[in-house]
Amino acid sequence: PHPIWNEDDVNSVEITHVEPTKFRDKLAYWSIQFLRFNFDLFSGFKFGERDEQKWLSRIIFLESVAAVPGMVAAMTRHLHALRRMRKDYGWIHTLLEEAENERMHLMTALELKNPSVIFRATVLVTQGIFVNMFFFGYLVSPSFCHRFVGYLEEEAVKTYTKCLEDLDSGCLPVWEHMKAPPIAKNYWNLMDGAMMRDVILAIRADEAHHRLVNHTLSTMDEESRNPYKPGAKKF
Repeated sequence: PHPIWNEDDVNSVEITHVEPTKFRDKLAYWSIQFLRFNFDLFSGFKFGERDEQKWLSRIIFLESVAAVPGMVAAMTRHLHALRRMRKDYGWIHTLLEEAENERMHLMTALELKNPSVIFRATVLVTQGIFVNMFFFGYLVSPSFCHRFVGYLEEEAVKTYTKCLEDLDSGCLPVWEHMKAPPIAKNYWNLMDGAMMRDVILAIRADEAHHRLVNHTLSTMDEESRNPYKPGAKKF
């Protein structure tokens, strides 16, 4: 299960920030800032007009990366539980829920754009590097990795908020009149007549939820019980 947001939920999402205090947190935060700055620069997102195709390219690439941490963390905890013959304390289902949720963001965007061979190759290389780095990072410090993802999700909320601003200001005229793809309507249980704006709102709410979950998990001991039940709605 995953959260199903209502209108009040999606419209109450705010940009928030957890101030880094420990060295681990500062390293996670500045790593994300470094990655975002360079991605914005080399992807050309900082330059020219932002139209629907530019937004789709950004969303597809970022979601192909964002779906990695939850799956890698869940797999690592699963193997730890098997090898150590102990309980997982309910973390695995939340991490898998996050991974599947991010993958559905990607699947929704792919309904609107078919990436080129070069784009797909770039995703392949990036994913290969990131999967291995995150796996080894999670073995060393799960708390660092969850804080890293928490800051990643902070940036995701900013990104989708900016997308909504572009949409509302008339910079995305195609999406302004586009109905939500069927896959999005089914997944988020959107009402009949839902538009692309409703899809972006739902995705942003998901990212805000992941933001809270990962910041929370980063402060917890590995053997503490996960406070989030399947389908929990919190951000």
